[in-house]
Amino acid sequence: MKTLLDKTVQQAGHIILGKEHTIRLALACLMARGHLLIEDLPGVGKTTLSHVLAKILGLKFNRIQFTSDLLPADILGVSVYERDSASFKFHPGPIFAQVLLADEINRTTPKTQSALLEAMEEHQVTIEGETLALPEPFFVIATQNPMHLIGTFPLPESQLDRFMMCIEIGYPGPAAERALLKGQDRRAVLAAVEPCLTPAQLIEIQEAVRRVHISEALLDYLQALLEFSRRSSNYKTGLSPRAGLAALHSAQAWALLEGRDHVIPEDVQTVLPGVIGHRLRPSLEHSGQAPAQWVRQLLDAVAIP
Repeated sequence: MKTLLDKTVQQAGHIILGKEHTIRLALACLMARGHLLIEDLPGVGKTTLSHVLAKILGLKFNRIQFTSDLLPADILGVSVYERDSASFKFHPGPIFAQVLLADEINRTTPKTQSALLEAMEEHQVTIEGETLALPEPFFVIATQNPMHLIGTFPLPESQLDRFMMCIEIGYPGPAAERALLKGQDRRAVLAAVEPCLTPAQLIEIQEAVRRVHISEALLDYLQALLEFSRRSSNYKTGLSPRAGLAALHSAQAWALLEGRDHVIPEDVQTVLPGVIGHRLRPSLEHSGQAPAQWVRQLLDAVAIP
């Protein structure tokens, strides 16, 4: 299984140059059955990474470009009256895919953003009183521009909490950027990429993630991190049980990516910034710090068992 996962990471690395750690975090999130939020400046490859993940995992892919005038029906679908049958027929929206790319999700209104809540939590949608199941596996990969950019709407905390991880891509290093400038267009490279996995193989990997062993001592460590975030004056509110489960499953996925059948403290520390960076809220005196600093303070405060 590790060979297959390494091949998947390597294939993605041919398109997203110099960002192996970011690719592995994104893959770990999907292996753990989580949804992924990618927040960064325009032009650094957020949308490309989303396309790459869908392509190499062999999943049916739909994209929605979120805009200020987008409506919930544009995501979920709509019933249209057909004269021939004298009845309404439901036309599924783009959410009926295995990977939904919600591009620039914070450029639409909270009302439209909330259309994704049930789908992300329960893998189903309710339309006109009828509940419809979504395909399996089902992932939302959303991209988001930083809040200071014009025309953005902050994601509600309930929406943010549905994302298992929030990651950044950042600028490429000098060598990677030179290769990007001299190489083929990324779209052309992406078009030639062959899937490394089938949906059935991905589901098998997801089931293997839940079987990765985590010791009692590691659970003590994870609980200590959660408890410190709740009682420390550094944070407005502590981490929820959902955040704890997200950290646990992400660490299991990271261990599997590393070829281990058990979790070690370094797995928790590696995935924690992506899992809790968008969930922690600093107290007023720490509000000027970056999310990475909040996470670092938490990790430094809790001893490894």
